[in-house]
Amino acid sequence: MIKKAIYPGTFDPVTLGHLDIVKRGIEIFQELIIGIAENPKKKPLFSLEERKEMFEESLKEIGLYDKVKVKTFNSLLVEFAKKEGAVAILRGIRIISDMDHEFTMASLNRKLYPEIETVFLMPSDEYAYLSSSAVREIAFYGGNVSQFVTKFVERKLKEKIARIKGTV
Repeated sequence: MIKKAIYPGTFDPVTLGHLDIVKRGIEIFQELIIGIAENPKKKPLFSLEERKEMFEESLKEIGLYDKVKVKTFNSLLVEFAKKEGAVAILRGIRIISDMDHEFTMASLNRKLYPEIETVFLMPSDEYAYLSSSAVREIAFYGGNVSQFVTKFVERKLKEKIARIKGTV
């Protein structure tokens, strides 16, 4: 049996921290699927299709495009995991405050789908503080995000923010 994992998130946008988790996840699992969630509770800057494109292009930039699949979903994570035949959910834990939320979600997911395990990975030290929301804020105020995202994502952020601010 192939050991398949889902790495879920909204990825609005994908950061180098997310890509760090992907790099390490493919060393553990035989197949890794990036599951980009629609998540109606959040108001993402980018559409679902834009987020998928940014993840795919970022994977191409770092040479991992052929090693993972990128899919979108608008269901419960465990339903998506079942449909994909995953045995695990891969989650990144940046700071200790992430653990409360992640532990709760892992427990709920296990209750809904007892066959699934949640595997937590810490990002490399250089990405431990990095979040998509911080990247969006830095970009919105004209800061340099090149050390946090791929070139493709940086360009997409600049374009989106210019449209929002009406400077295009």
